[in-house]
Amino acid sequence: MMRTASGKAPPVAPLAVHAVAPRDEHVAGFLRYLRAERQASRHTLSSYLIDITQFSDYTWYRKGRTECDWEGVEARHARAFLVELNRQGLARTSLNRKRSSLRSLYRFLIREGVATANPFAGLQTGKPPRRLPGVFDRDQVARLLDAPAAYWKRHADSRDRPGAGALCSAARDSALLEVLYSAGLRISEATGMNLEDLDVATGVFTVRGKGNKERLCMLGEPALRALGTYLERRAEQGLAGVRERGALFRNALGGRLTPRSVQRQFKLYLREAELPVDYSPHRLRHSFATHMLSAGADLRSVQELLGHASLSSTQIYTHVDADRLKEAYAKAHPRAR
Repeated sequence: MMRTASGKAPPVAPLAVHAVAPRDEHVAGFLRYLRAERQASRHTLSSYLIDITQFSDYTWYRKGRTECDWEGVEARHARAFLVELNRQGLARTSLNRKRSSLRSLYRFLIREGVATANPFAGLQTGKPPRRLPGVFDRDQVARLLDAPAAYWKRHADSRDRPGAGALCSAARDSALLEVLYSAGLRISEATGMNLEDLDVATGVFTVRGKGNKERLCMLGEPALRALGTYLERRAEQGLAGVRERGALFRNALGGRLTPRSVQRQFKLYLREAELPVDYSPHRLRHSFATHMLSAGADLRSVQELLGHASLSSTQIYTHVDADRLKEAYAKAHPRAR
């Protein structure tokens, strides 16, 4: 491992312009494996490549090496990399992700006969503190769900009459927010929905979640009514017929709405509802789970609806509700303090 004049390991810098990992055939093979066999998303592939590239820069590029020597990496090299990132103040969750990325890479390299040992296998970075997810209360949810109609009406009031495009956008975004909250979806899951995935009569539909895994979700009556209004507006705009297969949520040109577009519009609606603008659409998913559990839904059912592989991922929402109960108890019970 290269050392500075003071004897300390060099800092981990931003990715080098001529980084060696992206040009390494074994890294390319690993990314192909993730894409083909693990059904990894583009975002996941990008994260893996960033982690691997950062390690390769730290280990070889600064020495002037133009190739990766995966077999030559020892546990002490892997530990020095993580220690330096920790010294620079990298969050524990990010440290764990980098360790996991590189450990997965080495499992692949061992399988392919490129390396004989996994230098990241025995390393521990500690469990990150578990942060409770932020949620909307029921009043905030109601204000947010009303925000698209109020926003587009307010903007239309400054003109002679609201345009058909504005009415369609209002209906679409109202329906989208209703669907996110009603089914507890991620943004990518909602924007990835096709009309044929949904049984409008029952409100049951299939969604593709992380790892391309399918699960059944359902919509309540308000969400179904909002979708019905949107589909009619969409047809009037000539974007798609009310029964046309393909993307459910479409942009003004008829293409599939993107998560980035949803995030931009979401901030406008937060302002309209007088809510903090740093809240994310994912907060609706957290709110869905918390409100379901507080109303008496069993943990296993909520786990299935969210698509969590592990029950422990769902259990965190019971802590959120427990905190709410403690707060109510502390305020109301005469012998609480």
